[in-house]
Amino acid sequence: MTFDFQMIKDSYRALPGRISAVRNILSRPLTLTEKILYSHLYDEQSIRAFSKGEDYVDFKPDRVAMQDATAQMALLQFMQAGKARAAVPSTVHCDHLIQAKEGALADLDTARSTNKEVYDFLGSVSNKYGIGFWKPGAGIIHQVVLENYAFPGGMMIGTDSHTVNAGGLGMVAIGVGGADAVDVMAGMAWELKFPRLIGVKLTGKLSGWASAKDVILKVAGILTVKGGTGKIVEYFGEGAESISCTGKGTICNMGAEVGATTSLFGYDQKMRDYLAGTGREDVATEADKVREHLTGDAEVYANPAKYFDEVIEIDLSTLEPHINGPFSPDKAWPISEFAKAVKENDYPEKLDVGLIGSCTNSSYEDITRAASVANQALEKNLDVSSEYTVTPGSELVRYTIERDGLISTFEKIGGVVLANACGPCIGQWARHGAEKQEKNSIITSFNRNFAKRADGNPNTHSFVASPEIVTALAIAGKLTFNPLVDTLVNKDGEAVMLDEPRGMELPEKGFEVKDNGYQEPAADGSEVEIEVDPASERLQLLSPFTPWDGEDMKGLKLLIKASGKCTTDHISMAGPWLRFRGHLDNISNNMLIGAVNFANGKTNEVLNQLSGSYGPVPDTARAYKAAGIGSIVIGDENYGEGSSREHAAMEPRHLGIRAVLVKSFARIHETNLKKQGVLALTFEDKADYDKVREEDSIDVIGLSKLAPGPALEIRLNHNDGTSHTFRVKHTLNENQIRWFRAGSALNLIKQENQG
Repeated sequence: MTFDFQMIKDSYRALPGRISAVRNILSRPLTLTEKILYSHLYDEQSIRAFSKGEDYVDFKPDRVAMQDATAQMALLQFMQAGKARAAVPSTVHCDHLIQAKEGALADLDTARSTNKEVYDFLGSVSNKYGIGFWKPGAGIIHQVVLENYAFPGGMMIGTDSHTVNAGGLGMVAIGVGGADAVDVMAGMAWELKFPRLIGVKLTGKLSGWASAKDVILKVAGILTVKGGTGKIVEYFGEGAESISCTGKGTICNMGAEVGATTSLFGYDQKMRDYLAGTGREDVATEADKVREHLTGDAEVYANPAKYFDEVIEIDLSTLEPHINGPFSPDKAWPISEFAKAVKENDYPEKLDVGLIGSCTNSSYEDITRAASVANQALEKNLDVSSEYTVTPGSELVRYTIERDGLISTFEKIGGVVLANACGPCIGQWARHGAEKQEKNSIITSFNRNFAKRADGNPNTHSFVASPEIVTALAIAGKLTFNPLVDTLVNKDGEAVMLDEPRGMELPEKGFEVKDNGYQEPAADGSEVEIEVDPASERLQLLSPFTPWDGEDMKGLKLLIKASGKCTTDHISMAGPWLRFRGHLDNISNNMLIGAVNFANGKTNEVLNQLSGSYGPVPDTARAYKAAGIGSIVIGDENYGEGSSREHAAMEPRHLGIRAVLVKSFARIHETNLKKQGVLALTFEDKADYDKVREEDSIDVIGLSKLAPGPALEIRLNHNDGTSHTFRVKHTLNENQIRWFRAGSALNLIKQENQG
């Protein structure tokens, strides 16, 4: 079944004319990124040569996707927008709220019972507003999107940072907050600062133990977690064309870990094969008609330095498997150097658990390559030394690999197959013994490995690798094993080596599924009633945030001066807190409890200036709010990196935080703060960070003249009677200033719809 085929067909029919109009204006060859961006302008008559990294541009995405944890708040906001139906094709996917504990069937039954209230809410709202609903067990949002909705040359946004996975099918797919999704579903323009471009030229061809995962692990090591901020990564070259469509998806998926706006590949035969293999031959046929417009111009790829802001070249023929970590996905180690790194850095050598799957690596190809390694443990009479779990990406993949005997292979080596859901990748893992907080190592084929993310234990050293490397190390039971050169001793005392993995991009007998878990919305949802129990602990209808009062912000109390890495996991943890994603007040009790307080080096312990005592961050914020006093957060570099979760912006707004001042922001989080009416500011001189004291009251000066470009002033009022004044920057444009004045972007949407 092809969803929204007429929309795709219409898009391709209009594409040549749109590209021609762009060429007439720019008068030069075009990258694929530019072709897609310029052909999705909200106002097709507004074509001009946009300035990369400077101009805010209004776009018109083709579709919206939401996962269940973020969909709750997105749809609660959409309910206030005054619309009868979503303006673009939109979907909700129930994948985040299923906790991994016993195994697929038991965990899914528990989730359906535990989360019934939330699933019923999401299903009914989807039914009312014409939104496709994928039930729990259907699969992880990004895998389901790749299998059903992604199409070359399209543009989509999704309320999850790994929406970028769809770049594997040639889309500009971008992770956003729920307020951005509301804009698009309400038929309004979606705004993005026109990105800079990174070109990655891939030569050669992968072989042996090297996989698509190793491409992005190496790129992460090159760019670091913020090297892609404000940029789109475009892959090209003969090497790119040799990588499977799902392998391309893996590379794009983990591009979120370098801060990239998104990543993508041009349309090629591998994409065509995947479209046909997933029942979308009709899309492939239409794409073939405009093939020249679904990749970058030949002149661009022949001379990339002229058209990209930065160029990276990787020879796939010489690429080693990589292992990245711990605690940061950009700490990259070629496998030949990893054993030495383990010993020199005192990483726990014993491997406790190997975990494969997730939205990043759960394709049929991934599973077959991992299974080919797992099967060798049986054939070569090897013990499997570590615990081992498998997370299929969708029911389509799970049903097919069960049919083909691969699940049986994993179970024979002691593997546990988990539900088709995010599970341990996002902290939804009831790991036995994690509460002891013992120092240990795990290795996953996931995308992120921040401290405490998987199991809540800050001493779990989490490493990231391909599924086949994860499987090999799980068999060996130690991090220092290199399957390319090392041997293992089997039960017969023989030294044996693991053979290179073998996999299949697509199943020989085709994909098969009995129930894919899709619920089509009502043709007319006007009679559908949405009810939320006022006493619910899981769901809470939203109240509008207060508009700006027209005055400078005076006497803001410093809530916390965060030191070092402060991701959205630190600002609004997932794991057990996911159950409150639809209840703003309850989930606000996790606000910034993971951030390290510069003043004392502790988490969740800050000075309450009203009482003079130390206490939890949320409690202190609530005390200031109750007293009618605003507060401010100070942060370090790349503040808010990681997940797109807008709760990390809504919670501060709800608890009275008026401004966040940092050395630098991650893109999505900065936008999310703006959407909720929080002033997002950066130090003009980063050294001014050091001037902020724990007991400060802080003024933000110049708001009456707030305009795009000019700086504002910060005055630090110290308790010894002295003060410091310095300049701070902002990136607010005219429209975003309107959000701030209205109190939030949603307030502005409501005003315009009522007008």
